[in-house]
Amino acid sequence: MLSTDIDETIRSIRDASRGLVRELGFLEPTLAGTDLAPSGVHALIEIEAHPAMTAGVLCTLLGLEKSSVSRLVRKLVDAGEVKEESSHGDGRSKCLSLTTKGQDTVAAIHAFATLQVSAALSRMEIADRLTVLTGLRTYTDALHAGRTDARAIERPAITIQSGYRSGIIGRSTEIHAAFYRRVGFGAYFEAQVAAGLAAFVQRLNEPVNGLWSAVESGRIVGTVAIDGEDLGESLAHLRWFIVDERQRGSGTGRRLLSEALSFCDRLGFRETHLWTFRGLDAARHLYEANGFVLDDEQPGRQWGEDVTEQRFVRKATRSGP
Repeated sequence: MLSTDIDETIRSIRDASRGLVRELGFLEPTLAGTDLAPSGVHALIEIEAHPAMTAGVLCTLLGLEKSSVSRLVRKLVDAGEVKEESSHGDGRSKCLSLTTKGQDTVAAIHAFATLQVSAALSRMEIADRLTVLTGLRTYTDALHAGRTDARAIERPAITIQSGYRSGIIGRSTEIHAAFYRRVGFGAYFEAQVAAGLAAFVQRLNEPVNGLWSAVESGRIVGTVAIDGEDLGESLAHLRWFIVDERQRGSGTGRRLLSEALSFCDRLGFRETHLWTFRGLDAARHLYEANGFVLDDEQPGRQWGEDVTEQRFVRKATRSGP
């Protein structure tokens, strides 16, 4: 990319960011229909989400200085939104929790924000919703990494394991549902994922079928499968490829995909097919980087919502044994 292109991209992102801040109401003295400043709204949401929250943890989550958080907590306590209680393990440490008033305030904040976001999403196609979701996550993660140098923080090792693993059906379904519910997919989609994967694991004894999971500290954080039967002879079907949102950008998806495609190459499948839909741009880049090409695109509703379904095909790179 030329320097002028980079400069224009930076300007465009800054313009969009300022517009987003204005539209969400962050320039107003209060936020989300409350009498609270933006920092107070964020603090209440985090205290609700994290039981036994301390001021120190709140500092980390909000990215604010200790003195600023101390003043913020004192205001929330004085306003009757938050209460402080001594920790059972350390009498010097104070645990923060919401009062009944604070719970009511947070419920009102969630209702306000849900209505605000829902109104915006209703004006978008599903593909555009996915673009917004993926873009915001990726940009937020990059900003966070730049602020905290998060990339230097050592994370637990992730291993790629082959075959059935206890809990994989439920966990893969959970990860799918958590991601796709944000773009409008609901119970029908979740049931389809669970039923399909449950039926597939009964066929893992066939050598043309494979299933892999990414595991971190004993917990499944990603899955992928190759179904070598349902499309016919010499055709592989890549299915249930998903990574937990906290692992996106970590390379876990690339490792899972590499395992699955290496399996296809070893067995000598002529082609590998996958079905997805328009708007999953990050996944599409990964597919294309691994040799997949868009082969077909048409409207469909197999997941319970109107989307533009896409089929990607990867030709064999080498013959199997």
